[in-house]
Amino acid sequence: MKLGPDIARIAALLGDPARANIMTALMGGQSLTAGELAREAGVTPQTASSHLAKLEAGGLVSVRRQGRYGYFALAGAEVAGVLESLTGLAAHAGHLRVRTGPKEPALRQARVCYDHLAGDLAVAMLDALVAKGVIADAEGSLVLTHGGAGFIRAFGVEVESLSASSRRPLCKACLDWSVRRSHLAGSLGAAILTRVYERGWARRVEGTRVVAFSAPGRAAFAKAFDLAPAT
Repeated sequence: MKLGPDIARIAALLGDPARANIMTALMGGQSLTAGELAREAGVTPQTASSHLAKLEAGGLVSVRRQGRYGYFALAGAEVAGVLESLTGLAAHAGHLRVRTGPKEPALRQARVCYDHLAGDLAVAMLDALVAKGVIADAEGSLVLTHGGAGFIRAFGVEVESLSASSRRPLCKACLDWSVRRSHLAGSLGAAILTRVYERGWARRVEGTRVVAFSAPGRAAFAKAFDLAPAT
């Protein structure tokens, strides 16, 4: 028997189409009930409950009980990162879903990836932060620079509290499925998206992962991070 992590078990859990749909639905970072996830997966509530039990036993989802209902969520940002990478791999290899919709261009431009911003705007933002010296990129390992901490504070994010209160990395590269390049994850990525919402630049489109920027919000976001107007 080979020693080491059993990736076959994780692959088997994610390999079922219904479970893959459940996990994709949870990529939005929201907690959902078994009934809601059953509709997302296109299966009966009983079948969804069986799938969720397997995913929970496999450490991929967690559940919080409240009254009669259980609210399911991804087990953590690490799981979300794996799903985003797998989505990119599937897209790159040409394994695309037949059904597409009008939200696809919007998903490519800006979406939530668990709790941080993903999509074209997120990739452009990380590129700009690296170019400005706010973040240093050492072969995919991201580090907030000393000077960059001041920039982040000026944006309204308390860097010290992020470092002290979170066991997650402050900065982490997350491979963006739509462009096969990295966007910013980690506690800093999550805090920046929260600040974008607080400033009223964008909102989460209900029932989707789309992050919709208003025209003024898009302009303000571009100005804050020195993005090209047409990005």
